[in-house]
Amino acid sequence: MNYLSLAQVILSIVLIVLILLQERSSGLSGAFGGGADGGTYQTRRGFERIIFGATVVIAVAFAVLSLISLSQ
Repeated sequence: MNYLSLAQVILSIVLIVLILLQERSSGLSGAFGGGADGGTYQTRRGFERIIFGATVVIAVAFAVLSLISLSQ
């Protein structure tokens, strides 16, 4: 197993954990647009904003590593 594959595995695990930490409209009502809060928009604050930003960064890093490994 080379370093690129190991980095992809680690990033994928971190990405899964970060996605699971986000509490966004769970259940089927959230999938179809309904929610317990009446569909109001809420901004992210504090720790939720940090988790969201880290999720985006890790997802981009994972995509870049995937493209790099594809070219090898």
